[in-house]
Amino acid sequence: MDTTFGVLDAFAFVVFAVLIAVVVIAFVSLGQLPGRLAKKWGHPQASAVNVAGWIGLATGGLLWPLALIWAFITPSGLAASRAKDDLESGGVPLQPAPSRKSSTEKEARR
Repeated sequence: MDTTFGVLDAFAFVVFAVLIAVVVIAFVSLGQLPGRLAKKWGHPQASAVNVAGWIGLATGGLLWPLALIWAFITPSGLAASRAKDDLESGGVPLQPAPSRKSSTEKEARR
């Protein structure tokens, strides 16, 4: 039985170490993704989304897509309550952006 440690053995260990590092980095990046997106967009439950993202990965990725979807969704009652708070505090409610009319519509008006 040959017990020498050769160049190919060292190369195999380096490749294995790189693969482990890539898997760990990918796992951490995916775990942080829903929480980071929720914080970036000012989600009111960003901390809960972050925890759900990590728990989703701990369950084998089954619940992780739900955390990602949750990061994109703002609770419906929250948008209405923010608008109401703006009106009560004397703020100006958000107005829809004016629609852009095409050049053919402008010519039709003339």
